[in-house]
Amino acid sequence: MATHLQPIFDIAEVCAQRGMQHAVLCPGSRCAPLTLAFTNHTAITSRTFSDERSAAFIAMGLAQQTKTASALVCTSGSAAYNFAPAIAEAYFQQIPLVVFTADRPAEWIDQWDGQTIRQENIFGSHVKRSYNLPVDYAHPDSEWHIQRVINEAITLAQTFPFGPVHINVPLREPLYPQAGEKIRFSKKVKIVEAEPVQTELSKASKASLTHLLAGFTRILVIAGQQENQPALIKVVTRFCEAHQATLVGDVISNFHAASTTIRYADVFLAHAPDSMKTTLQPDLVITFGKSVISKNLKQFLRQNAPTQHWHVQPYGMVPDPFQSLTKIINCDPKSFFSGLAGAPTLTKFELQKKTNYTKRWLAEEHRTQRNYQQYFNKTSFHELAGVKSIIEELPTRCNLHVANSMSVRYVNLIGLTEKQKGVYVFANRGTSGIDGCTSTTVGHALNSDVPNILITGDLAFFYDRNAFWHNYKLPNLRVVVVNNNGGIIFNLIDGPGQVAAKDEFFVTRQQLSAHHLTREFGFVFLTATTLAELKTALKEFFTFDGSTKILEIKSNQASAKTAFQEFKQTIKNSYAT
Repeated sequence: MATHLQPIFDIAEVCAQRGMQHAVLCPGSRCAPLTLAFTNHTAITSRTFSDERSAAFIAMGLAQQTKTASALVCTSGSAAYNFAPAIAEAYFQQIPLVVFTADRPAEWIDQWDGQTIRQENIFGSHVKRSYNLPVDYAHPDSEWHIQRVINEAITLAQTFPFGPVHINVPLREPLYPQAGEKIRFSKKVKIVEAEPVQTELSKASKASLTHLLAGFTRILVIAGQQENQPALIKVVTRFCEAHQATLVGDVISNFHAASTTIRYADVFLAHAPDSMKTTLQPDLVITFGKSVISKNLKQFLRQNAPTQHWHVQPYGMVPDPFQSLTKIINCDPKSFFSGLAGAPTLTKFELQKKTNYTKRWLAEEHRTQRNYQQYFNKTSFHELAGVKSIIEELPTRCNLHVANSMSVRYVNLIGLTEKQKGVYVFANRGTSGIDGCTSTTVGHALNSDVPNILITGDLAFFYDRNAFWHNYKLPNLRVVVVNNNGGIIFNLIDGPGQVAAKDEFFVTRQQLSAHHLTREFGFVFLTATTLAELKTALKEFFTFDGSTKILEIKSNQASAKTAFQEFKQTIKNSYAT
């Protein structure tokens, strides 16, 4: 009997009772007891993926979609290092993961034993905490220790700010039950429940902040990256209307559903003259959520610093990206904005000053919208116009996933409208890498009934092709690959664009097509090189008939660069007249 493995099998029971729904498993022998535990538990859906790097991003996507921690399991040795990119992304994007790495017993580390490396604290400061389980279970305290650690790790992963935790599991042989032996779970395991922390704005804080707010005329509210939250959008909108505050949110903020959101700040702040920017300078900035895409917004606020900058979040470390942070308000943003949404008593003169500030931002927003329409009305077909066509045809309710580099910038340039409130935007902007964008989308699609649409570039797509290397159907997945045969962003940004050898060492030219991949995995392949072809392809692309579909927009570096430069020039010209 494999009674020596019972404490390991019971890990799955603790996870199930604590509400974990999904386990992502990577093949291996040392992790066999963990794999058998999760796959034999009926309350947990277990899936296996051979590429650890892709598997970790898939687990992250599942956790993001379900809003509960996913379990992630691998064997000993270098397998754990392949989890690192996703763990770093989950850490900075605040997504809960419980990562189990099987290990050799401590006495065999550094002894030339197979698949053996130094795994304790392998993820460093990119996990909320790292634990090491005992290797021997003879004493009853060992079982208590294991179950206590699992409870603590799950609670920590799901305590704000959410994030990954690591549990290293040294295991002795034998690693498998005897033939015919059934795996059972103990009837009684230790469960430590955690009540949610109350993060409401106190009466005293409300009174103090209300008094402080009255002293500011130019209030700028900035929504950082966050999931779509209709209730939060309503209270923030109400707050901004009451205080005549300007609301800025790029596409990853999911605030496109708010009618007053300034969507194109990144565009006009890049080209507006300094004299205009001075009129947009706030005296109070209020931020919530995580990062913003816009480098131009960051530079604008660093150069036109507000008198005060308040950041609102329940607790945890708060960065200072605008170099202006003066106050941290530890409460839930919804509580903050609803608690301060009452309209202040203002004189006609005070109201006029507040209104004038909001009108200046709206004037620049409307200027950009007019020039935006002017540009797309006269331009020919190119990849930016292609992405615009796709965004306009998105299903009413869908998850829109956007890969990093030019894909997320294109989508942010085009933006989403108030009518597209059912489009929820996701992007790996924790570390902003291209490595797991497709796998994260696959994680969502594995447990989501709504369409999941990914817009990605060719380098990000082919870099993460193992996102499809598994046996699970993805009928609600649609992927748009903008293929210009290389990393065009290095032709557009200052620095590499002027380097003579950029094509080889920065742009990384390649001649791959998604067509070959679709044949390999049995997906539907569509392609477009003109607007007419794209419109035809989109009819098939957005027909959900049980197939996974990939649409490749064939482009080239020269036309994409020209189109992008012409877009910027159109905005510049509006300030020259």
